[in-house]
Amino acid sequence: MSSLLIRDGVLVDPTAGLERPGHLLVRDGVIAAIDPRGAAADRVVDAAGAYVLPGFVDMHVHLREPGFEHKETIATGLLAAVRGGFTAVAPMPNTQPVCDSPQVYKLVLDRAAAVRLAHVHPIAAITTGSRGTELADLARLAALGCRAFSNDGQPVEDAATMLRAMEVVRRLGGVVIDHCEDKTLSRGGAMHAGPEAERWGVTGQTPLAEEVHIARDVLLAEATDCRLHIPHLSTARGLELVRWARRRGVAVTAEAAPHHFCLSTADMPGPDPNYKMNPPLRPPADRDALIGGLAAGDIDAIATDHAPHADAEKARGFQDAPPGVIGLETAVPLIMDRLYHTGRMGIGQIALACAVLPARILGAPARSLQPGAAAHLTLIDPDRPTVIARDGFASRSRNTPFEGWRLRGAVRATIVDGEVRYHIN
Repeated sequence: MSSLLIRDGVLVDPTAGLERPGHLLVRDGVIAAIDPRGAAADRVVDAAGAYVLPGFVDMHVHLREPGFEHKETIATGLLAAVRGGFTAVAPMPNTQPVCDSPQVYKLVLDRAAAVRLAHVHPIAAITTGSRGTELADLARLAALGCRAFSNDGQPVEDAATMLRAMEVVRRLGGVVIDHCEDKTLSRGGAMHAGPEAERWGVTGQTPLAEEVHIARDVLLAEATDCRLHIPHLSTARGLELVRWARRRGVAVTAEAAPHHFCLSTADMPGPDPNYKMNPPLRPPADRDALIGGLAAGDIDAIATDHAPHADAEKARGFQDAPPGVIGLETAVPLIMDRLYHTGRMGIGQIALACAVLPARILGAPARSLQPGAAAHLTLIDPDRPTVIARDGFASRSRNTPFEGWRLRGAVRATIVDGEVRYHIN
């Protein structure tokens, strides 16, 4: 029987209204007791000065394997995850081959299990090959445990196909994670359509490309009673559409990425490909609306949209470089510095947005500090300084717009199944 004692931390569990100093005892991968008396343990973790939180879950990552291992592998991505405080991640299906079959789904699970770092909850494609026409075998995927389906990176452009998908996913008890982009409106735009795009000679993308698609699919979700999740929300009007749908009783949730609530078009130094993502950075008013939505709880989750690309790919120039930035190892310092230390979100709210609600949306095991819960835990030192340095990443890729940022807050330890998978030096 293995045991672990986490000593002298501030225990935070928003599901139980818990936020106070204490100790946590773990036995055989399960939380055994809060404030145990005289308990001995095989290992003791000193949590003095740190928050002890339910294990963070990143519900939107790209691990790139199979097919794009020059960008990232499951092994390097999961090492980045635990270094970033994440006890579980949900990789999107845009691999090669696409995760649209039981064979690829099981391959991802098996390779992740062999690594033994963070847990993986693969998201399967809605349509075969993510081509947007024929539905994948969603029932067979659900039989393997899959509960989340997405064509992330490739929107389901045909409304009738999305309607059929939602009808099937509702019957399966799953959730559609909807890449919201109307390509007849985005038209290959590389950044937000505005003065910066005009000044730099970059093709702009109207925010309507995102917003029109959100509007369409919240209506389809209402018609089918299917759970719908909006990833990488980036505009104030998109957030208003989510709020409007909820007032109508639609089962819609949403996430925001750190790059969208920490950066805006005003922060771009020029057409630097490390500032290119999809959806693109928006004006400051949109960034501020996302922060307000997180603070109000209208945006349920924080997810990184970790999207690794090789240096040579990002060196193609802004228009031609692939969109996306890495985020697993920068998320916690950014969240603590820009949301917690500014008073925008309390630590309990952060635990909800980074652990409790992402797990709930995905249908993953619940995150809690209560006895009997699986011991998936994230320890955060709120005051430890962090300097973002691309050469220190565990990720195989280095594409970040946050190079050199000095932030307040760091991951102290990541515990998965009661085992310390990462501890800061």
